[in-house]
Formats: sequence, C-alpha cells, structure tokens
Amino acid sequence: MYQDEIVEEIHRIREEYSRSFNHDLKAIFADLQKQQAEGGREVVNLSRKPSLTTRWSGRARDIGEDAKDTSRRST
Repeated sequence: MYQDEIVEEIHRIREEYSRSFNHDLKAIFADLQKQQAEGGREVVNLSRKPSLTTRWSGRARDIGEDAKDTSRRST
C-alpha cells in the first residue's frame, strides 16, 4: 500500500501536538482559541442568517412572530 510522506508527517505532528496536552481536548481547544486570538486575523461568520433562509423558502417561522407568511400570496 502506498504511504504518502506528507500525510504521515501531518499525522506525526498532530500526534505530537495532542501528546503535548496529554490528549486533553479542553486544553487543546483552549490553546487553539488562544492562537486564534493572538493571530490577528479577522474571524468571519459564514452561518446563514434566518432572514435570508426565510426570504427564499417562504418559511416565516424562522424570523420571528412579526414575520408575514409569504407562502400564501393573494393575486
């Protein structure tokens, strides 16, 4: 079976990183958050906004009680 040396290196680095935190996921997560905060890069939220989903699907329940039901249009 073919073994990619780049993939092997990534696995080795990941294992060393995990071992440095004694495989504690909370500690790893805290470290990654710290690195992200210190990195200085802008974090962008790409999650959908309910209003956009509602606009195209016609589901008013996603945007709140004040929304008008657009699925029953009068002509």
